[in-house]
Amino acid sequence: MGLHYELRFVGIGGQGNMLAGTIIAETAVYYENKYATQVPTYTSQVRGGPTKADVIISDEPIQFAEATHIDFLLALDQRTYDMYKKDLKGGAIVLVDSGLVNVPEEDHKKWDVYGYPIVKTAKYDIGNVVTANILAVGMTIELTGIFDRENVKKAIADRVPAAFLDLNMKAYETGIEIAKRLKVEKGK
Repeated sequence: MGLHYELRFVGIGGQGNMLAGTIIAETAVYYENKYATQVPTYTSQVRGGPTKADVIISDEPIQFAEATHIDFLLALDQRTYDMYKKDLKGGAIVLVDSGLVNVPEEDHKKWDVYGYPIVKTAKYDIGNVVTANILAVGMTIELTGIFDRENVKKAIADRVPAAFLDLNMKAYETGIEIAKRLKVEKGK
């Protein structure tokens, strides 16, 4: 069996988890010649309610679109972390906003956990809190190694309004650099 990778992006409505999932799925299909599905889940609340975007990437056609053995989880909210972590594989990569999500010690023993103040970094270092999802995409790409970084840039450019492209590319590149540092700190 070739590549089969499952990612889950969770948070609250308005944080950009759906867009992050879309960018990952579109990178797979349009720029990496892979199969991909994206299944969004959200409540009737447009903003503030729990959201989840599951993405499956595969070398082969995907028969079942629901992610059930998650390889990577991004969590930007404590409640959704607690709700949606149950499908993680042993050894999965977990990336959380360390200012918003407290990962229990037992979870650190099961998974490869990385924490960083993603939303705060987007707001103060990048200059716009709405870039938190693209910052997280950069971190995701570096931590997982699933795609060519340049191909992800193309998918971001397809989805982000031209007026905000430079800001989002700064967020993406910053996310890659942060994840590189986090890996070095862990000796990876």
